[in-house]
Amino acid sequence: MINPPGLLISAPSSGTGKTTVMLGLLRALAEDGLAVQPFKSGPDYIDPAFHRAAAGRASFNMDSWAMHGSLLDAVAKQAAGADIVIAEGSMGLFDGVAKPGETGHGSSAETALRMGWPVVLVLDVGGQAQSAAATALGFRSYNPDLPFAGVILNRVASPRHERLTRLGMERAGLPVLGVLPRRGDLTLPERHLGLIQAVEHPDLESAISGYAAFLRQHVDLDALRGAASSRPGGPSSAALPRPPAQRIALAQDAAFSFTYPHLLAGWRDAGAEILPFSPLQDQPPAPEADLVWLPGGYPELHAGRIAAAGRFLAGLRDHAASRPVHGECGGYMALGEALIDKAGTRHRMAGLLGLVTSYEKRKFHLGYRKAMLTTAMPGFAAGAALRGHEFHYSTILEQPDMPLADVTDAEGATVAETGSRRGNVTGTFFHLIAEASR
Repeated sequence: MINPPGLLISAPSSGTGKTTVMLGLLRALAEDGLAVQPFKSGPDYIDPAFHRAAAGRASFNMDSWAMHGSLLDAVAKQAAGADIVIAEGSMGLFDGVAKPGETGHGSSAETALRMGWPVVLVLDVGGQAQSAAATALGFRSYNPDLPFAGVILNRVASPRHERLTRLGMERAGLPVLGVLPRRGDLTLPERHLGLIQAVEHPDLESAISGYAAFLRQHVDLDALRGAASSRPGGPSSAALPRPPAQRIALAQDAAFSFTYPHLLAGWRDAGAEILPFSPLQDQPPAPEADLVWLPGGYPELHAGRIAAAGRFLAGLRDHAASRPVHGECGGYMALGEALIDKAGTRHRMAGLLGLVTSYEKRKFHLGYRKAMLTTAMPGFAAGAALRGHEFHYSTILEQPDMPLADVTDAEGATVAETGSRRGNVTGTFFHLIAEASR
């Protein structure tokens, strides 16, 4: 397989405008007739859906911390048939997990190095001019092996500001691929877990079209395309993860939406049948399903509707009497006894686990997770080593059931969110990414 040429859009930190650049670039290149393959470096749950809306092609996470080498190769194969790859970084370019002797494991830079994608650094130059070149030069020099395409200057205040900032970049020998004037209307709506979901955006198509027009006006698309490259690819038997069951009833709506695209693609590739249903529409899981899977999402924002969804809850309980049910993060919360919303109202959930969680008593939980299963869960036997990611604000008040796993963070510190098992029902606060390599 020949890997198509690619670029990785990154920045010194979050909040610099790289998502706007990413979405505008995806759409502009697609409008030019290119088959554009999006990727997201790192464990972000939300951005891939925006990428898909912009490019018309499914986006996949590439996570060099959680995914072993053959899985990364299998994910990269999803670019087959594309003309160009555009990947979006997470946080700052070199931000990742520390491990003995090195830092930045799982970083966007690590992804770019592995795939051979030159980095386009999006710089917020507000409040500075030539000094921005020192920042860019530091990023360019931090790892001399990292391919570097150039910079896009964002939030430029005036022609004079642009001229002075360009002078600094010229002195540093850094190509300027675009200059974006300051505009306050080019931001995406956010909530407590970051961006709102793509399906909730009030006018996503218009927003993305606007980003594309803005990029066309202010970025050298031909220069960007000319800077794209990748490492050579070769024959590979690498495969995506296999499904945990043949017929999987998958909750999909505004409350339950965070399933990693590479998992769904792997399930479908292996012949599994995905049977979507909406708890918010009070739809029960398909009675013929072998497994019910409740992904993460925002049940804390819809707890009243979930509690009132009698057909959904009855169907879920009926399934759990004889067949497996698994929930991740928000799905785990919905399987519990109760969920307390931010106003302090207690909502009865499915009651298939004894878990009680509170969004009123908020605590930030964020980071990679290593899990050694102490009992089986769908698709994995006891003793399996899993890697995933946790991101939520809810606090556990009660977690009385059998622990599902011994769970630590990326640096080996024990975390309290062990997951639970009761009969056929399992749940975790981490979102599964992959089984660890052996």
